[in-house]
Amino acid sequence: MGLALPTERHYPMHTYRIDPGKKVNLDDFDPAETRYAPGGKENAEQSLLQLNRQLEALQESLYAEHKHRVLVVLQGMDTSGKDGVIRRVFEGVNPQGVRVASFKVPTPVELDHDYLWRVHQQTPARGEIVIFNRSHYEDVLVVRVHSLVPEAVWKKRYEQINAFERLLTDEGTTILKFFLHIDPQEQKERLLERLEKPEKNWKFNAGDLKERALWKEYMKAYEDVLEKTSTPWAPWYVVPANKKWYRDLVISTLLVETLQNLEIRLPAPFSAQEIAEFRRQLSQEDRSG
Repeated sequence: MGLALPTERHYPMHTYRIDPGKKVNLDDFDPAETRYAPGGKENAEQSLLQLNRQLEALQESLYAEHKHRVLVVLQGMDTSGKDGVIRRVFEGVNPQGVRVASFKVPTPVELDHDYLWRVHQQTPARGEIVIFNRSHYEDVLVVRVHSLVPEAVWKKRYEQINAFERLLTDEGTTILKFFLHIDPQEQKERLLERLEKPEKNWKFNAGDLKERALWKEYMKAYEDVLEKTSTPWAPWYVVPANKKWYRDLVISTLLVETLQNLEIRLPAPFSAQEIAEFRRQLSQEDRSG
């Protein structure tokens, strides 16, 4: 049976957080592990249902209070599950207060500006949760691996990104960054599934095979991202993502705990006198109608 209120004692997902300045070797992280779900998939899915209900209530309060901003960054190799997290973790939340922003190849207009220009426009407003499906980190990942700009250019961006995220947090944004960690074999199986199931063919992109051939280069780029941009104000979490249900459990738990720690308060209810006055006005409408 799932827990009504997940706690670090039962689900210490904070251990997936990368400490600032820590040397990162992704070979030290098992993408298939499920250590904090001893009851297995069935129990975890029960807990996920409860976490989802908590998230719905917390998101509604966040929207109503109109004070906090929350940014969730999802990064990972192709097939790592970014879309799946959005569908499953945020299932049932009110779309009025949750928005997804995806960052693909920059448009000509975006290329005419600095690389953070298009990103800043998508950051959350008060009361809003925004999910970045890929993000500004593409400018130190894809750009680096494919040598789209000189090394001297992308190397400066780690410090620039840290400063940008510090600005957001200083202005009231809470940032959670998740690297969805899968291994090459798991990616291969997911790509084959897309080929073998006609209803999933549309998800297969031949370009994914070219990116897959650069796996080692991407892992090195991700290690540098995790090492250089996990900060006290915007931490990275390395999420084991081979098991989709465990991936969702880790992210849901961290998200719910983070929102709980914001101590969100609903606006004060109306006084008895105000309610009586509103009722009186509505009654007058009935009589005049």
